[in-house]
This record gives sequence, C-alpha cells and structure tokens, in this order.
Amino acid sequence: MTAQPPRTDAGLAAEPAAYWTGVAHEALIAFTRARQAELGFTQPAYWLLRNLSEHDLSPDGHGMTLAELRQAMRTYLRPEDDLAAEAETLLERGRLTRDGDGRLWITPAGDEARATLKRHAPAIRDRIHQGISDADYVTTVKVLQRMIRNTGGAAL
Repeated sequence: MTAQPPRTDAGLAAEPAAYWTGVAHEALIAFTRARQAELGFTQPAYWLLRNLSEHDLSPDGHGMTLAELRQAMRTYLRPEDDLAAEAETLLERGRLTRDGDGRLWITPAGDEARATLKRHAPAIRDRIHQGISDADYVTTVKVLQRMIRNTGGAAL
C-alpha cells in the first residue's frame, strides 16, 4: 500500500484503519522523540523521571527497581527502549540515585529536568495538532475508541 491518500472521501473510507493508525503512530513517536532530543532528552529517560517524581506519575515519590519501572511503563515502552542504559545516563548526570536495594530515586536535579521538559510538552502538542480543531480531535479519538471496542479491545 502506498502512503498517498485517496483522492475522494469514498476512497479514503475504503482505506484500512490499521494502516493509517500505524503510520500515524510511528510518525507521532518519531516527531515527539526528535523534539525531545533537541532539548537534550530521550523519551524513555523522561518517562523514568516522570514515574519516579512525586510531582508527576509517582503516587508517593518512593524509589523503584528497573523491573518495577518496566512494569509501570509496559503499555508505552518500545522494543528498542533500554531502560537500564537510560537509567545509567541519568545516574551519571545526577538526575537519579540508586540505593543499596537497587531502587532508583529521582534527585532534585532530575525533578527540575523533568519539569523543564514538561514545560515544552504543550508546544509539541500544539505542533502535532496544528490545523486540527479540538472537536475534530475528539471525534477522531471517539472513532478510534469505537474501533478498539468493535475489535474486542479495551478502550479507556
């Protein structure tokens, strides 16, 4: 299948959703990761910081092992994401520490780095959503959720 969109609405309606959602997924991940790299981050490193920060995804700010972090991120980690290597880089940069039980803990420098990247997230989102109304976006998400349910998946 080519990546060229059909010339008519009827042609577009006949296109397989799985193809277009796959193309969109890869493009959005690549774009987001490239913008984060411009800011000196990798997406997996950002996720590590977010999952360890009491000011973000961590409910209590307690340290976690790599296995616990992998479990927490299982729905969005990609096969190429190497959390051990990312953690080592964050340790070297003073953004994480490791205790005697192998738990990783975010440092104040790590939390500031997380907050810095988080401040850039709206600009990344705005670029992705450029030319798309909130109403059209909501409709798209609802259609995708319906397709997920129609195929036996769990749509939140």
